Amino acid sequence: MTTAEILRAFPGLKALVVGDICLDRWCRYEPSAAEPSRETGIPRTAVVATAVTPGAGGTVASNLAALGAGRVAVLGVVGHDGHASDLEQELRARGVQTDLLVWAGGVQTFTYTKLINERTGVEDLPRVDFINTRPLTEKVERQVLDRLWEAASAFDVIVVADQAETHSGGVVTQAVRQQVADLARRFPGKTFLADSRTRVEHFRGVPVKPNQDEAEAASRRLVGRVDHRLLLERVSGPFLYVTHGPRGVLVVQPAGETWVPARPVDNPVDVCGAGDSFSAGAALALAVTRSPVAAARFGNLVASITITKPGTGTASPDELRAADPA
Repeated sequence: MTTAEILRAFPGLKALVVGDICLDRWCRYEPSAAEPSRETGIPRTAVVATAVTPGAGGTVASNLAALGAGRVAVLGVVGHDGHASDLEQELRARGVQTDLLVWAGGVQTFTYTKLINERTGVEDLPRVDFINTRPLTEKVERQVLDRLWEAASAFDVIVVADQAETHSGGVVTQAVRQQVADLARRFPGKTFLADSRTRVEHFRGVPVKPNQDEAEAASRRLVGRVDHRLLLERVSGPFLYVTHGPRGVLVVQPAGETWVPARPVDNPVDVCGAGDSFSAGAALALAVTRSPVAAARFGNLVASITITKPGTGTASPDELRAADPA
């Protein structure tokens, strides 16, 4: 199928992103205003402007909406804080439904704060991240599970965003992974795709999309060496997407491996969020084409556009058709 043909099918698709729905805060600071605190003597970081965008699973959802999916929703856990309010507002502004979010006490909204030098435009100070290190309470986890089970039948595409790198505190718990596997068996016609940073090998029965480093680390944890085929066997899904940045994507299937090169981009502006935009494009295209390789090509095309934009950009159907007019 051509890019135009794939895009024409997107308005008929409904997509859900479940997992770590985060907020990205882009804070520009003025170095010359770094006066020491009168109380402590510690120099301040003087933020002069802040922009916020959805991050992690929120970036995937933003890309799904920008690509023209007919309905996009998110299911995650947020705290009763200002970051959650900002996140909800930004998601809704992008056409993403937030009704399935679980608002919970005792947690804080997963937030990345990136400090950018106002003089140079470069992110050159350590990030300030708001994370959770304690497991979800049984009550909150039950809410996530119940909402996922009840909502799944209404969606054609379900993307799992397992972003948290802490041992505990993320939304995608073992129980959530098990329910995703159960749903994949219950709804074999639906499209599932899981993206995990540190728990690749713990998913079952669904395609998983790690990057090269994540896949290799998962393989070594399993068998002490890099072996993508054994990793696929452990996951027992139909295929793996192993992304390799500007080089492309390795599609690992039981019958063999297929290399899908990336579309070359000279001087990319920002690769932040490229993997999330690939996931969004590949998941929608997989629902249309039923071909992991064709979907990988489309995902690469989406990422080749988003990396030409600052921050976690998105790609529009018009941009995709212009990039691949065939």
